[in-house]
Amino acid sequence: MRHSEKHRTHRTGWLRAAVLGANDGIVSTASLVLGVAAAGATAGSILIAGVAGLVAGAMSMAAGEYVSVSSQADTENADIARERHELATSPDAEHAELAAIYEARGLEKSLASEVATQLMQHDALQAHSRDELGISETLAARPVQAAFASAGTFAIGAALPLLVVLLLPESILLWGVAGSSLLFLAILGYLSAVTGGAPPMKSVTRVAFWGAMAMALTAAVGSLFGVAA
Repeated sequence: MRHSEKHRTHRTGWLRAAVLGANDGIVSTASLVLGVAAAGATAGSILIAGVAGLVAGAMSMAAGEYVSVSSQADTENADIARERHELATSPDAEHAELAAIYEARGLEKSLASEVATQLMQHDALQAHSRDELGISETLAARPVQAAFASAGTFAIGAALPLLVVLLLPESILLWGVAGSSLLFLAILGYLSAVTGGAPPMKSVTRVAFWGAMAMALTAAVGSLFGVAA
């Protein structure tokens, strides 16, 4: 009987970038809107500031993710190149190193040596990359994927508070944006937890708490500047 298991580790790369982008889009845009609104700006000015924040934030997220994940990929590629050289110049030492890894994980010495031999015969570089360096195809850095996922979800997340600004009258704008943004964050936390197979309540609480803190602080600063003006 075949035993089928559902694992979600393969989603971690794009899921991390997507959740980061959506969370940042909601929090930063809602905070910007609340700060400008608290300073006494008109609805038109608030909307312009929010749209500018959406465009700038999406581009910043794309650039930031691409640069940071590219740095990770560069490090991984450098380690793999070094491992390829060592396999070519010192195969016996590399075999002993791989066997020691398996022995440390619980295999008997003779079995660890045999496993190392067979895996190196199949694909020595892949075996060392995975078991010595911790680099696998599933978890390898993908800069372009991270950039698009983060920028796209940032734009979607940022658009939600702006939609609220368009729909609500100025008299209830502050409370409407704050309340709806917390709801959006809670939904994001739930969806990210379900997608990743994690407990939803913990994720919802974490995302909503830090979002509320960011919005409250930004609104307070905006209010202070509004009073000073």
